[in-house]
Amino acid sequence: MTALNTVRNAIEKRVAYSRLKRELRNMPLETAIDLGMFREDAAKIATKAIYG
Repeated sequence: MTALNTVRNAIEKRVAYSRLKRELRNMPLETAIDLGMFREDAAKIATKAIYG
């Protein structure tokens, strides 16, 4: 893997992380309750989902 691919992969993951975190934070409260999560945990959930 070249350095350019490594950087591109890191940028793509960061964009996906930011998008998922924003969506989780902005979901309706009722949806969050149905899913059994707190919107305040959006960063932790997004980190685990994107970065493993």
